[in-house]
Amino acid sequence: MDGALKLKEVSYVHAEGYPTGETKHGPNALIDESLPVVIIATCDPNDQGAVLRYEKNIANIRSFKEQSGRVIAIATEGNHEVASLADQTIFVPSASDLLSPILEIVPLQLFAYYMAVEKGLDVDRPRNLVKSVTIE
Repeated sequence: MDGALKLKEVSYVHAEGYPTGETKHGPNALIDESLPVVIIATCDPNDQGAVLRYEKNIANIRSFKEQSGRVIAIATEGNHEVASLADQTIFVPSASDLLSPILEIVPLQLFAYYMAVEKGLDVDRPRNLVKSVTIE
């Protein structure tokens, strides 16, 4: 969700973050060849919850591809399964499920940054962005 927020803030591209289990309830209807889908498909093999989430992500990637979706995946280094399914894969180092978000956010922030740069936008001065906490 933070990756989607960064994309909106600096590149002015509409983006939404969804838990993998909720993509069938609306966003799925939007998927076609013109909608890029960014999916985080990392996995900590030592965490049962992470393995279950990973398996759901793999099923989602397959479903998105059946709908002609373009998939950009963030995966754990050495994961050939995700790389073989996605159109583009960005690898991050293997880490525990609790530490993975720290590694996953970096490519998402860079994606937002380079998208804004490509559009000719000033990433240091995004429009209409204000602090969420102000002193009055």
